[in-house]
Amino acid sequence: MMTFNDTRLRLTGPLVLFFFGALFFRVKLLLSYTSIELIRYLIVGITAGYICWNVTRWLVRRIQQRHPGLANTRYRLYVLLLAFPILVNIGYFLRFFGHRLIYPHDGESAFDWDVNFFISYLETIGIQIFYHFIYIGIYEGSYLFIQWRKTNLEKEALLRMQWQGRFEVLKNQVNPHFLFNSLNTLSSLISENPNLAEAFVDDMASVYRYLLQTNERELTPLRKELDFIDSYYYLLKTRYGSGIALQVAVREEEKDALLPPLTLQMLVENAVKHNTMLPEQPLKIRIETTDGFLQIKNTLQRKNVRVESNHVGLSNIASKYKLLKQPSPIIEEKDGQFIVTLPLLQERIGIN
Repeated sequence: MMTFNDTRLRLTGPLVLFFFGALFFRVKLLLSYTSIELIRYLIVGITAGYICWNVTRWLVRRIQQRHPGLANTRYRLYVLLLAFPILVNIGYFLRFFGHRLIYPHDGESAFDWDVNFFISYLETIGIQIFYHFIYIGIYEGSYLFIQWRKTNLEKEALLRMQWQGRFEVLKNQVNPHFLFNSLNTLSSLISENPNLAEAFVDDMASVYRYLLQTNERELTPLRKELDFIDSYYYLLKTRYGSGIALQVAVREEEKDALLPPLTLQMLVENAVKHNTMLPEQPLKIRIETTDGFLQIKNTLQRKNVRVESNHVGLSNIASKYKLLKQPSPIIEEKDGQFIVTLPLLQERIGIN
């Protein structure tokens, strides 16, 4: 739970409030006190102030821990409203019994149920209401401000990631390296195998068409992603030959589930970018579904040459799921495989 450092405030706050209250609410009474009575008043008032401050602080923070966030603000205020009369009366009785403890023989019984007692009670309760409004206002108000600032910072960061992701998609749409390599492959195929070249052009057109169509979508059916990855894989297969192998194991009924567009492309591209692909040691990629999750696995066979990477692809996918208020993807390395596990969505969810 995010809170502010209140060490100094806890030391000086009760003192400041006590003297403020004494000056504006008790000045006439204090002027009539003897020096002994004034000392007694200071000891009891300051001690009770420190106790009330810390009891209220503990209660407010306890409620914040059990019911955190801006969404629970109304519930927290409701609980504090119920606790408020108890806190106020604790403040009153701390002072009442404090005076009796320090000076038990002042000629009055513990409780004289007369008009003067109730007038004194109401005056003290009024001051305690003022004090406890301040206590609660400090801790709940600062908590709301911190949560509000945290939420705004998270939204700004997520929006930056969203726009960065869209920018990366736009760059990938006209990625000169991908386009150059594809055209080189096509050029060699035209003379060697015209039929294969024609199929290559069709799949290349499908890839770029999908990139253009899905740029502004938040979610797309898994079925379309798989159709797209099939065309994308064909381009990779034509270029790398037996150095790459893709296996898809997705049940038909799960193909209507949703996920952010270009997720599969980014993960396959990530695997191709960071791993070696040789006929005798092909890069094996497997896409499968299990219990409402999509898993993309590839064999770990990292390139000896360090590949420059800013991890935009994986960060982009994670930020999209966070924007959709969905569980984050799980990224792990296990049994010689790089595995990314993604939640599959069953209905469209707008980004707030």
